[in-house]
Amino acid sequence: MAWWYLALAGLFEMGWPLGFKLAALSPRHHLLYLLLSVVSMGLSGLFLYWAQRDIPMGTAYLVWTGIGGIGTVLIGILFFHDAVTFWRMFFLLLVFIGVVGLKVAH
Repeated sequence: MAWWYLALAGLFEMGWPLGFKLAALSPRHHLLYLLLSVVSMGLSGLFLYWAQRDIPMGTAYLVWTGIGGIGTVLIGILFFHDAVTFWRMFFLLLVFIGVVGLKVAH
């Protein structure tokens, strides 16, 4: 169950930079998007806390930030037209390999 909590924590970790981006793009609804960010932060932290009861702290933290980072980059590419370059994708792949490696080595 701890790995499910960690996956949820990583997914909610993507919510706060997304909320910040949407708030910057939509001044009319910026408070709503900032609230999305705050709620995402809280839920992400809660799920990370639950995951760390059974997963070593360093492993949990790196997997959490990896899921959040990789997911945020992909959201930027898919929805905000962020750059897709060879080197960007190469280093993103290295992060992914590290996250998967930590899961496998656990």
